[in-house]
Amino acid sequence: MRHVASDIAGLFPTMDLSRRGFVVTTLAAGFALTVQPVQASTITTDTEGLVAGEVQIPVADGTIPAYRAQPAKPGPHPVLLVVEEIFGVHEHIKDMCRRFAKQGYLAIAPELYSRLGDVVAMTDIKEVVATVNKAPDKTEMSDLDATVAWAGKNHGDTRRLGITGFCRGGRTVWMYAAHNHNLKAGVAWYGPLVGTPTDAMPTNPVDVAGEIKAPILGLYAGLDQGILKEHVETMRAKLLETGNTRSQIVVYPDAQHGFNADYRPSYNEADAKDGMSRCLAWLRANGVGQEEA
Repeated sequence: MRHVASDIAGLFPTMDLSRRGFVVTTLAAGFALTVQPVQASTITTDTEGLVAGEVQIPVADGTIPAYRAQPAKPGPHPVLLVVEEIFGVHEHIKDMCRRFAKQGYLAIAPELYSRLGDVVAMTDIKEVVATVNKAPDKTEMSDLDATVAWAGKNHGDTRRLGITGFCRGGRTVWMYAAHNHNLKAGVAWYGPLVGTPTDAMPTNPVDVAGEIKAPILGLYAGLDQGILKEHVETMRAKLLETGNTRSQIVVYPDAQHGFNADYRPSYNEADAKDGMSRCLAWLRANGVGQEEA
C-alpha cells in the first residue's frame, strides 16, 4: 500500500506530519501516470538470483524510500546509485536497478522528490516539472550521501562507487560527481547541462565542471529539443578547459531525449542497447564493478 501524508493525516488528525515534511513514504507500484500508456517495447527484468525491493534510507530529517536490487550471493558488491527521471522511482527505474544488479551491482534508487510531491501519481506534466524543479541540489546531494552510507552497511563496497541517472537524474550525475570526490565513475543519460540559476539549483554542470574529478560518460541525443548541440559543446569545452580529459560525451544523432526509456515512444532500441553497453564498460574500466585483488 502507498502511504501519502495527507491520507494518513485524515486517519490520524492528531499526528504532526508537518514536522517531517515527507509527502511520499512508500514507493508506488507500476509506471508513472504522466507517461501512460506504456509501450509494447517495455522491458521487464526478473528477480531471479537477486535480492530486490523497497528499503528505507535514513536521511538528515527522517527517512526516504528507495528501490534496491543486488545479487543474492554474498557481497560486498560495487555500489551504483541510480537517479530517477522527473517521473520518480516508478517501474522503469526499478527495472533499471534490476538490470544493473544482474551485472553484479548493488543498484539503488532513492526517491529524491519524496518531500515535494507524489510525481508518480501526477497526470499533468506541468505539475511534475514544477514539483521537481523545487528539489534543492543541496538536499539531493545529502540524500545521495545517505544512500551511499546505507549501501555500505548493507553488503555494498563503497570503495567501488558509481552513479548513473536519466533526464533530471543525468544532471544529478554531473552535480554529484562535483560533490563527492570518492566517486569512481558516472554515466549521465541526457541530463541538462546548462540552465538559469534558481534558489533550488544555483549552479549547473557547466558551472561545476572544474570540481568534477571522476570520469563521467555523457550519453546524449542529437534530436533532443531541450538539451541542444551548443549545450553539449559548451560542456565539452568546459571539461577540457578544466583539465578533465577523462570524461567523454557521446551524441546519438538520430535519438530523441529519453531514448533509453523503453516504456515511452522516445525509445530507440539500437541506441539504448549501445548506451547500456558503453555504460557498463565505462563503469568497469574505471573501477566500478572490478573485483578487488
